[in-house]
Amino acid sequence: MILFLTEYAWVLWLALILVFVIVEVMTVDFTFLMIALGCAGGLVSGLFGLDLWVQVVIAGILALLLLFAVRPPLHRLLKRGGDPTPTNVDALLGLAGSVVSDFVDGGGLVKLANGETWTARASRLGDDQPLRLGDRVVVTAIDGATAMVVPAERTAS
Repeated sequence: MILFLTEYAWVLWLALILVFVIVEVMTVDFTFLMIALGCAGGLVSGLFGLDLWVQVVIAGILALLLLFAVRPPLHRLLKRGGDPTPTNVDALLGLAGSVVSDFVDGGGLVKLANGETWTARASRLGDDQPLRLGDRVVVTAIDGATAMVVPAERTAS
């Protein structure tokens, strides 16, 4: 069995490289890519006729070096071009608006600064005073399709 492993170690290295590259394509985290490159180092060292245990040591050391030296800069490079502008629900938090229908039983309609009209509920953070037509409000949270709002004066203090 040992003779078989040492004779066909290159097949094992190729299989490991293939598996790690497939996992990397699914995760895109550069972790498995660095391990696959370490396995490539083990494959190359095997082609030079080194013993299997030396191949494994070279693959492990190379993978660790790549994980700690190359992966972090690649992550920074990948995330550098991202747009920091909040989108979706995150863009609505803190957005001002005005009440377009009186709140009855804690719920009503508000028109936000982005032009959207949302069903809204008075947040528990707000005062117990009812919200009336024209009152200024600020979105504090989104619960499903309902905006949780507080009077704008409360958020200013």
